[in-house]
Amino acid sequence: MLAAAVNNVSFVMPSTALLQAHFFNQSKGVYTTDFPANPPFKFNYTGNPPSNIMVSSGTKLVVLPFNTSVELVMQDTSIIGAESHPLHLHGFNFFVLAQGFGNFNPNKDPAKFNLVDPAERNTPSGTIRGWVAIRFLADNPVHTSWGLKMAWIVMDGSSRNQKLPPPPSDLPKC
Repeated sequence: MLAAAVNNVSFVMPSTALLQAHFFNQSKGVYTTDFPANPPFKFNYTGNPPSNIMVSSGTKLVVLPFNTSVELVMQDTSIIGAESHPLHLHGFNFFVLAQGFGNFNPNKDPAKFNLVDPAERNTPSGTIRGWVAIRFLADNPVHTSWGLKMAWIVMDGSSRNQKLPPPPSDLPKC
């Protein structure tokens, strides 16, 4: 049963912890790095959903270089039902650049972004039948827990305090 999807991908929890697989360079069979940057096709996201939503399931991630500035636009859809769902990125604070109703327009809506003094949050509420644009600095490896999921891996930085430490020797293997 479909609970949620981001860019038509419904997240599947892996059998091995994502950071553990990344640290030991054992991603094969655990995750792939082909998470789509955009939905596969456009439709009226806040209107009646299409009859075939073409959702795939998988553990697909985005790999981000350390300290990358990431801009993310989350668009509510009415596929399952219009809902206001909070957005939380574990380990990150982010800046809410703008929110709006209806479908995000990449040609017009960025002009509304507050780039001077945007609100810093760790959990904004999603807009029913609307969108929210956030920006954050990828400087934390991230983790997932229960709930709606989307994950990425942040590569290590160059200095010692920017590198993911090894797992503890007594970490139970998944």
